[in-house]
Amino acid sequence: MSVLDSIIEGVREDLAARRLPMSELLEALEVAPPVRDCLSALLTEDISVIAEVKRSSPSKGELAVIADPVSLAKSYQEGGADVISVLTEERRFKGSISDLISIRAAIEIPVLRKDFIVTEFQVYESRILGADLMLLIVAGLSKSQLTDFYQLATGLGMDVLVEVHTVEEAERAIEIGSKIIGVNSRNLKTLEVDEKNFELILPQLPDSVLKVAESGISQRSQVQYVQSLGANAVLIGETLVKAGNPIHTINDLLNR
Repeated sequence: MSVLDSIIEGVREDLAARRLPMSELLEALEVAPPVRDCLSALLTEDISVIAEVKRSSPSKGELAVIADPVSLAKSYQEGGADVISVLTEERRFKGSISDLISIRAAIEIPVLRKDFIVTEFQVYESRILGADLMLLIVAGLSKSQLTDFYQLATGLGMDVLVEVHTVEEAERAIEIGSKIIGVNSRNLKTLEVDEKNFELILPQLPDSVLKVAESGISQRSQVQYVQSLGANAVLIGETLVKAGNPIHTINDLLNR
């Protein structure tokens, strides 16, 4: 079993404890907070930043003790982040749904729900929780699931970050009409990072797509590198949560 398969198995087990009938989901949707326009937030003149609240990862273990995720998210916003990414997967990333709810209520910029979405229920749940942007990982979904979940999410008003790791996956993302595609340099099956993924995939994506470079970015030179390949945004987690001053770190990465 690959790392990705193992994570998804755990996600499915945890889902059993919080499923709701469709009638209750539809009622909750009626009082969900209005969606913030994530696509517009990321379409800046310079490269934009998705800053991540991330306690742990399968590849590195514990990254940071984040006792006050709201304070961290506010620092990201103050530092010039354009979107805040919040991990909600509990077992491997030590994320939580409560982090997402509290952060979304405390900041003004859009929020990405970073999780492994493998059921229709989670798509509805993401909108109810206040997610403006939702992650779909092509490697973890069948072709029909990818299409159905994407259409459902956009129909509910959310933007979708469609994450790819290969040229073939990028083609699938383009086929469904993805407006935001994230190229991840980390192989979710082996956890190895290979920056060649950026070279192979980013230049192949159409100009109509907003391109996000994910994983392994910790220096200004790397931001410039992915920008030269066509990236419009970078998603950064580990570097920021381990920084003593995330505001300063964001400014350094963007050369502000």
